[in-house]
Amino acid sequence: MENYANIVHQPIFFLFIGFSFLLTLGYFWGRRSNRRIYQSAFNDLVDVVKPDDQTFTNIGGAVGFHANLFVKKKGTPFSRVDATITLLPRHSWLYLPISKLIRKYDRLFITLYLKKPPSEEAHLIESKYSKFMGSKIENAHLMHHETVKWENLDFHLYYSSREMLEKMQAFIKKNPAPGIIRHIALVPEQKKGFIFMIPKPDQVARYFAPIYHWLPSAVKG
Repeated sequence: MENYANIVHQPIFFLFIGFSFLLTLGYFWGRRSNRRIYQSAFNDLVDVVKPDDQTFTNIGGAVGFHANLFVKKKGTPFSRVDATITLLPRHSWLYLPISKLIRKYDRLFITLYLKKPPSEEAHLIESKYSKFMGSKIENAHLMHHETVKWENLDFHLYYSSREMLEKMQAFIKKNPAPGIIRHIALVPEQKKGFIFMIPKPDQVARYFAPIYHWLPSAVKG
């Protein structure tokens, strides 16, 4: 009992208590911050897509969530929109600095299922993001390539036809700021469009909506 009393009065004990309190505070702050980011992102997607049905799934505690948005209306070029968001571990202050070094930022992957295939494969991908693991474009060597300036960022533009080049250039001109967009892809073989964004509260709809409304122009008639 006497030894316990001595430990309680040691400075190291108070440091331990204070550190534990900070970690607990960080845990709740981080979970709340991540919840705000993914709920804002998914609400924005729903507002743009206006699905007939939807499901949301937790796939990774406080850092991973998935959404399926089903579109059944006639006349729409899309049948479904899937979204997966992976977030930095803001609830774990010990691991957060390491995660920021490795992963750098939150990630929102959007897959658009098209009823008709795009006219050709095409990519608009930010230069720095193109160097990350998992962002390699397999058929890059089969397409024409140009580097374009989109506001203050360099983007690689991959295309096969002059028509697609002009469509993508027109999209950039009409939307002068990439904002949180880092990759837009059209893949005919899969009848899909892909979008990668860095999700930020209240910004997903702003940058997703123009792509969502532009993509049908790249689909075969």
